[in-house]
Amino acid sequence: MTMTDMLLTLVSTALISNFVLQMPLAVDPVLASSADSLKRVHALGVATTVLMLLSGILGYLLDHYLLQPLALTSLRLFIFLPVTVLLIKPLLSVLSHQLPKLSFDGLWPLLLGNAGVLGVVLLGTEDDKGLAHMSALSLGAGLGFWLVLSLFNDLRQRIVSNDIPLPFRGLPVELISAGLMAVAFLGFNAMIKP
Repeated sequence: MTMTDMLLTLVSTALISNFVLQMPLAVDPVLASSADSLKRVHALGVATTVLMLLSGILGYLLDHYLLQPLALTSLRLFIFLPVTVLLIKPLLSVLSHQLPKLSFDGLWPLLLGNAGVLGVVLLGTEDDKGLAHMSALSLGAGLGFWLVLSLFNDLRQRIVSNDIPLPFRGLPVELISAGLMAVAFLGFNAMIKP
């Protein structure tokens, strides 16, 4: 895989095929982090990005060197899910020691419920384009999640002081905002032409 292919995979996964907006796999943590501070949003973004990268690389290695040689590829979900869950606690511990300014306390349920982490591993091993592709795909998915999480937090702060009709307050206006953001991200489709 060339460097150009890796860069295209990274950018297209972050912007065009975003796991939150185009494939609503990781939308739960975005909607669940309603009144979080900016540091908390960045802590969730960093933790999810690193978890996606580690899960993607470890999942690819397990698939390529264990499941495929033993013809057990139908067990991918049952192998990748426990591996991803077992990575969360040590990852949060390491990140809290390495980045003490960010608060990683209480992120365990949001990382556990993030279907995007498991989705990136399953989608990346399905194609089997190599470890470099899987790394770029995982990193792009994590960075795209972090971007949408930051933009959505900023959007929430902007609409909190607006006069919104009562039936649209709370989750309805957030879902409408997520839909409009997804439409805005569709504009990135013209960036990369085959």
